[in-house]
Amino acid sequence: MTLPVNERRTTSRHRVLKSAFIVISEKAPKLECTVRNISEIGAALQVSTTIGIPTHFKVYIDGVRHCCRSVWRTDTKIGVVFEQLGRSTIR
Repeated sequence: MTLPVNERRTTSRHRVLKSAFIVISEKAPKLECTVRNISEIGAALQVSTTIGIPTHFKVYIDGVRHCCRSVWRTDTKIGVVFEQLGRSTIR
């Protein structure tokens, strides 16, 4: 498979349409989001607004917590990389 010239991903992402939650802190309310595409190392999240969402946060997808770092964002989307040490399941 040939990647586009401006493509920097090392793994391919798969289009999905999944509900998820962003958690900024234990005291803050969860923010609903939609996973638009996902791979083993990252995802694109659609939100109502990216205002107030920090660079590092947690996202729960299919009951699995992923510690994330945003690598790009628009007004309503955030591209994230999963940090490997942060994965755990909801208990």
